[in-house]
Amino acid sequence: MIEIKVPELAESITEGTIAEWTVKTGDAIEKGETIAELETDKVNVEIKSDFSGVIQELLAEPGDNVVVGQVIAKLGEEGASAASDAAPKEEAPKAEEAPKAEPAKEATPAPEEKKVSKSRTVASPAARKKARELGIDLDEVSYRDPMGRVRVEDVEAHNQAKNAPKAEAPSKPAAPTKPAAAAPAQDDARVERIKMSRRRQTIAKRLVEAQHTAAMLTTFNEVDMTAVMDVRNRRKDAFFKKNGVKLGFMSFFTKAVIGALKSFPLLNAEIQGDEILLKKFYDIGVAVSTEEGLVVPVVRDADKLSFAGIEKEIGDLGKKARDNSLGLKDLQGGTFTITNGGIFGSLYSTPILNTPQVGILGMHTIQRRPVVVDDNDTVEVRPMMYIALSYDHRIVDGKDAVQFLVRVKQLLEDPEDLLLEG
Repeated sequence: MIEIKVPELAESITEGTIAEWTVKTGDAIEKGETIAELETDKVNVEIKSDFSGVIQELLAEPGDNVVVGQVIAKLGEEGASAASDAAPKEEAPKAEEAPKAEPAKEATPAPEEKKVSKSRTVASPAARKKARELGIDLDEVSYRDPMGRVRVEDVEAHNQAKNAPKAEAPSKPAAPTKPAAAAPAQDDARVERIKMSRRRQTIAKRLVEAQHTAAMLTTFNEVDMTAVMDVRNRRKDAFFKKNGVKLGFMSFFTKAVIGALKSFPLLNAEIQGDEILLKKFYDIGVAVSTEEGLVVPVVRDADKLSFAGIEKEIGDLGKKARDNSLGLKDLQGGTFTITNGGIFGSLYSTPILNTPQVGILGMHTIQRRPVVVDDNDTVEVRPMMYIALSYDHRIVDGKDAVQFLVRVKQLLEDPEDLLLEG
């Protein structure tokens, strides 16, 4: 009997949730065939078999948590399957009884048909598990997800609504003693308890960890976006025609960050014990918001990419993030992170470090404000953006952090200088 185990995933991932099985007991599979989808705190991973054979047993249900190295299925060799087929031939008296008993088992497909009908409802693995525990038909559950997916909170809300009348019924015949017991049921109806997803739990853990382990400070500045917006307006049509991708702000900011990191290398480092690891490459993480939470895919060797190359890479990674098709390699590493709260309308914020990185740049919404533009105190209305740098004060001094942000500002306000730095 061959054991199929949860494979090694990545250094930071030690467990996951069985999202779904793509095989069932009795299926013959080939080496390299996908047998299950594993949902981790970062991405979904396909588990493939390293052997050919017949599935003898599945040891976990969809929605179950499993750890790296855990046996989740057992595979029989094709020869073992043939041997088991030969066994009935040796017992001649029972050979004729078996065919009569077998059809009786196969003649009751009702439970399997019921499962098939339920599987038509799109639901998260955790929601399916919760529905099984509560004995709820997923087809009866109302959902709020715009994509039509039933989640755990939908199942719990359905169960609560289903059981609410039963909780209140006993209070009517025994008025003196039951009203006090009915109060919690009313309070419960006003509160919704939602289990955190695996990804949300990981995000929460990492953010608290960042605040506990790093001496995090934030410095601010503002950028006059006039020059960048002028370049975009003049060149966007030709840029799109040539490269097939729009010229956005992220390529300008990525190039500006790389130019500043070259001048202040400690912001492109990390702490390992009592040593500083200086990274002489520029893998820039770009925060992307998804339905399941924030992820930070990485643009590799961003310093070697053109403006078009950066825009294409960010566009591809963003699409993969929203389609939940990012691979572990897309998320691993990263030397510095850029996050853009401005797309949601944020004017001013303090980003949290993406540990073990020691720097993160926060972009914000562009707002037209009156500013003094020359020595003659001329006031003009300009498109202005606040930018924020959070940094680990253990290795980055305030002077370097402030000058880093000033350098980013200078490069953005003079795109020619930015092109030379790039």
